[in-house]
Amino acid sequence: MNFQEAIKSGFRNYLTFSGRAPRSEFWFWVLFEVLVSIVANILDVAIFPFSDVSPLNAIVSVALFLPSLAVSVRRLHDIDRTGWWVLISLTVIGVVLLLIWNCLRGTIGANRFGPDPLAGQAP
Repeated sequence: MNFQEAIKSGFRNYLTFSGRAPRSEFWFWVLFEVLVSIVANILDVAIFPFSDVSPLNAIVSVALFLPSLAVSVRRLHDIDRTGWWVLISLTVIGVVLLLIWNCLRGTIGANRFGPDPLAGQAP
């Protein structure tokens, strides 16, 4: 999956918490989020230079929250973990654990959350 496909998939599956997301979809989505947030911050500073509020960044954060949560849950499904594990990110050690899990290759073949999204592709 390339960058554009990952972004399209993220918005197409805006509220889809079932199924699986391969590493490429997850990490391209994270890259997209970071880039959009940087642009929003730059525009906030340019448009509202003497303000402590950043309305554009707030809008971007709200708009990307649900698709980010959905792709995170689908990524956990890809490694055969329930989506509830995303709540462990509320702890410091949980963020580290999720980072490690998000770097792992998903389950080869079908698992309880669906078919392998990379079926037929080389690892």
